[in-house]
Amino acid sequence: MTMHPTTEYRPIPLPDYREHPIKEMRARAQAFYDEIRTRHTVRDFSSRPVPRDIIETCIKAAGTAPNGANHQPWHFVAIGDAAIKKQIREAAEAEERIFYEGRAGEEWLQALTPLGTDADKPFLEEAPWLICIFGERKSRSADGVTRKNYYVPESVSIATGFLIAALHRAGLATLTHTPNPMGFLNELCGRHPHDKPYILMVVGYPKEGATIPAHATEKKPLEEIATFL
Repeated sequence: MTMHPTTEYRPIPLPDYREHPIKEMRARAQAFYDEIRTRHTVRDFSSRPVPRDIIETCIKAAGTAPNGANHQPWHFVAIGDAAIKKQIREAAEAEERIFYEGRAGEEWLQALTPLGTDADKPFLEEAPWLICIFGERKSRSADGVTRKNYYVPESVSIATGFLIAALHRAGLATLTHTPNPMGFLNELCGRHPHDKPYILMVVGYPKEGATIPAHATEKKPLEEIATFL
């Protein structure tokens, strides 16, 4: 089978791995845990501006995530325009009202009760940035060839985790907002109808006096989330 020249297997030396002594490894692992555990989902956002270059760097960090066949099947639409944010809020709240009025079902709504959420989403306008994360079923790879993508949900999910960690590291608060359904984002963000919006990430500084639900601080212990064999 003839392959595109740039897709042939071309091994290169592992470029930038650095091994650390065990003591330092423990310290680094603990330091990361100590920092990431201070990340909280925020719904009270300040309108203070955040420089675009910080958002760009965090998206670049997300773009280094592992993914299916290295096709990098994601696209991040960063929205700082007030008019577009207003349109997104209006569309999202319309879907959310239907959700809370019955589409979700009683069990789902009961699960949300401790989080204190409702159909009103003022943060979609108040926060300086929204980042809509799309998965692409087909896209042009780094070598310029358009191909079918593989493991799209898994790849996008990992990249989203990288993005959240990068934004937190930069000192910003985030909210992973998922209005249901989210098809309206394709048109508002100028994306192909076949692209799937996965998450609308709200990014900025927490508002002075911001609160979080106590329920959100309850984390399962290690023995409940991991098994060692």
